[in-house]
Amino acid sequence: MKFRPLAISVGIAGLLALAACGGGPGGNKGDSALRAPASSRAAPSASSRPELPADAKPEARASASASAAPEEQKDTSAEQISTFALDVDTASYTYARRTLQEGRWPEPGQIRPEEFVNAFRQDYAQPRDDGFTVHVDGAMMPSRNQAVLRVGLQTRASDAAARRPANLTFVIDVSGSMAEPGRLDLVKQSLHTLIDQLAPGDQVSIVSFSDEATVLASMTPLAARTELHAAVDQLTVAGSTNLEAGLVTGYEQAAKAFRPAATNRVILLSDGLANQGSTEWRSILDRVKEYAGRQVTLLTVGVGRDYGDQLMEQLADNGDGAAVYVSTQEDADKVFASQLPATIELRARDAKAQVVFNPSVVEGYQLIGYENRALSTEEFRDDNRDGGEIGPGHSVTALYAVRLKSGATGQLAQATVRWQNPDTRNPAETSKSVDVGALTESVWEKAPVRLQVDVVAAAFAVYMRDREAFGLTLPTLGEQAKRLAEAAEDPMVTELAGLIDKARSVG
Repeated sequence: MKFRPLAISVGIAGLLALAACGGGPGGNKGDSALRAPASSRAAPSASSRPELPADAKPEARASASASAAPEEQKDTSAEQISTFALDVDTASYTYARRTLQEGRWPEPGQIRPEEFVNAFRQDYAQPRDDGFTVHVDGAMMPSRNQAVLRVGLQTRASDAAARRPANLTFVIDVSGSMAEPGRLDLVKQSLHTLIDQLAPGDQVSIVSFSDEATVLASMTPLAARTELHAAVDQLTVAGSTNLEAGLVTGYEQAAKAFRPAATNRVILLSDGLANQGSTEWRSILDRVKEYAGRQVTLLTVGVGRDYGDQLMEQLADNGDGAAVYVSTQEDADKVFASQLPATIELRARDAKAQVVFNPSVVEGYQLIGYENRALSTEEFRDDNRDGGEIGPGHSVTALYAVRLKSGATGQLAQATVRWQNPDTRNPAETSKSVDVGALTESVWEKAPVRLQVDVVAAAFAVYMRDREAFGLTLPTLGEQAKRLAEAAEDPMVTELAGLIDKARSVG
């Protein structure tokens, strides 16, 4: 059965339970007769995406390659299992932040709610080993029988000094689109900072690309930092964006210097606006996926006001990596000076999550976000099926809107994470369950602050994508965010409150 939208007064509960039911601005909101059946709303494979001409505008690319449409609420009598690949990308939040700060409304296809949530600190307990801890909690919403369920997965942090050596190949876009004031300067400063942060056992290769790709430094030990700094200083803007040439050359350099005992990674710094070489997604993604199979992972670092968000995200997904976006020196310092040196290694390959709901307790559920990471039930234990690559100290959070059966008691759901050892490829699993009685009575009054922040971040993302939140207004979201900013004493939550206020003036 399908659930009809609740009345406008349901507020946040209605948003979470029914966020997937609404269309964009001007659409027919909540009309189930206009929604495609669930079977036709699966995440599109890369091969099914439309190929775009080289001169397509960023807006056209975003529209044509938008993330899979939000899924409908699942009826547990027919489908009690939710499965998805883990994802630690945060680029959607960071780019939306820049867009709003510039007085622009983000493209709906660039909004991925899970990346908004995963941008925020979670404070989950870390495991003692190299696997995951599974954290499951939730809270009741204001509307009757509505709840939010949070599944949090956490890896153990590592000491950067104790990690294995790394081979890093930087592929740097120096095309004309990088001429935006400060853009290439930001990249160069970030690289200088990182080179100074890396350990003596690390090696770095630097490739630049515009019309063609140029190797500025073949794989060079960190003992020769002066040569690497000199290579960075050679970066200058010229020509068009032959992204394919840059990536192919970068991967060739990485493969040539591959060290089995090291972490081998390509790091792409670009605005993702390819207009030369092969600009068809399938061709580029196939090459990236091939090298990922050889244990060379990819990190995409987006820059620039105009940004090919969808391409950079799909490159990261196919390259067994992550996508981040930087627009300020503070962002760059966070990625290159703090995060990257400590998270170069991998804790888990092909990590997937599966949540099994108890149909005697749960009437319906909906996963908020992760549309383009959805997997079938059978793919969870298919170790040939791609999952997500997770580094040390990473947390992954998934929120579910849950509709409970009246008066139900007992186990609500069990969450399981499955992953492969990065070196041996041996699979492992760990699980945790939660009972209805463990749900906090009121999300806004008694739930953990971090859970409340997650709810606000997810709700804001859905509003940004759909321009309506089933009765939850931006002023209401802003009030909750401001209250939470004081309670959390977290600058990012304060920033979120400011972005919600900015959205009110932009929208």
